[in-house]
Amino acid sequence: MRNERSLTAGETADRVRRAVVSAVDTVQAALDAIDRIRHLRAFVEVWPRQALTHAAEVDAAIADGARLPLAGVPLAVKVSEGTRSHQARRLIAAGAVPIGSTSVPGPGTRWKTWGRTHEGPTLNPWCTDRVPGGSSAGSAVAVTTGAVPLATASDGAGSTRIPAAWCGVLGYKPTTGLLPARDRAGLTVGGPITRTVSDVELYRSAVLGGIPVTAPAHVRVAWSATLGYNRPDPEVVSVAERMLRYWARDFGATVVDPDIALTDPAESWHTRRARNSPGADPAIEQAGTAALEALFCSVDLLATPTTPNPPHPHSGPGEVMSVGFTWLFNLTGHPALSLPAGFTEDGLPVGLQLVARHHQDGLLLAVARDVERAISSRPWPRA
Repeated sequence: MRNERSLTAGETADRVRRAVVSAVDTVQAALDAIDRIRHLRAFVEVWPRQALTHAAEVDAAIADGARLPLAGVPLAVKVSEGTRSHQARRLIAAGAVPIGSTSVPGPGTRWKTWGRTHEGPTLNPWCTDRVPGGSSAGSAVAVTTGAVPLATASDGAGSTRIPAAWCGVLGYKPTTGLLPARDRAGLTVGGPITRTVSDVELYRSAVLGGIPVTAPAHVRVAWSATLGYNRPDPEVVSVAERMLRYWARDFGATVVDPDIALTDPAESWHTRRARNSPGADPAIEQAGTAALEALFCSVDLLATPTTPNPPHPHSGPGEVMSVGFTWLFNLTGHPALSLPAGFTEDGLPVGLQLVARHHQDGLLLAVARDVERAISSRPWPRA
């Protein structure tokens, strides 16, 4: 289960900068927390000696007057990203302390919504007989349990947003091109998994150089339960839509229900990945981008469930494509974020996905901040 009392990355860094607590003690507490969640198998490796040495260096830098926005923040890094990725290097330069690498799927399945360590599969903290999502499986579990407030992830078809949705936390895929692509096809984009929008904004400031934006006085959001090609679980749709409409009612936003009928991107996505180059099927990709740009002429954001299904058993998702709502935006490059929206009747987390125009990441996060406030002021919606 998520530790609701865990400090955010921003709160942690503030305490370290003010010498309320040392970076060394902060990192040691995170290492202890990782040991307590060992049964969930979120981490492939943990680096206690290196982490504590690095934390001592952060303490020394703070004592010398350094201003580090992520001072002493324990950072989990996706094992396939490591500490040398662009985003990890920027986070570490801002004062974050890498403490271990998190699990991703192993070989043997065509679906990648799971994770594995040498001790076995990664477990969803909310229901251990379900997967946590993937491929950023361990990163989502590490953040959900409160072991760390911030973890790196990467998203080629939903690999940041899906585990965030299924673990009840936040996952952000920036506009494609703001970060170096993680694959030659140009589909995979780095991003964070956090528990709060404010920590996503800290990530954005440290890694992308963005500053917080205020949401417009009146926001228009297009809601789509299918995008025209998904056949989602009705319970998942109900939970996500109910949270969206809670927010709209609380903050005076308008939710519209246009007839969105986009083309299933499966063939285009697989073609582009197989050819290992961007623009492998430009006709389909351009049509999807054009349709979305036309939609964004009349609304500020598009909202959908993050996934068409709840977290599935470790045996697999069956015939459902868990990426049904996410991978289109890896092709079109739009920024997207998954927010926790509530739970199904049997206690499985559901995500709400928000999508914005290209390079409107600031607006996306500003509205997400307001949705988060609506979440905190109401009981979790159930179907």
